[in-house]
Amino acid sequence: MEIAIRNIGNSKGVVLPKPLLAQAGLEGETTALIQVENGSIVLSKSSKPLRAGWAKAAAVVSAQGDDDLLMGEFGNADDAELRW
Repeated sequence: MEIAIRNIGNSKGVVLPKPLLAQAGLEGETTALIQVENGSIVLSKSSKPLRAGWAKAAAVVSAQGDDDLLMGEFGNADDAELRW
């Protein structure tokens, strides 16, 4: 398949056909890894989304009661003047 390389401002870009993205497993993705290998541009799925698993890990910590504040509640000297 041949595709056009288009001017986008000072850069260049290509439009990838939906079936091609589906074959690569990228159809529903919003980010991808891109690199050059042996003179070819290779686009691939990211290894895992950013912050993957954080919500589950926080829930486990909370369920174990390990989410207490380490330093307790404290304020700043000028907090009394703030209006929320």
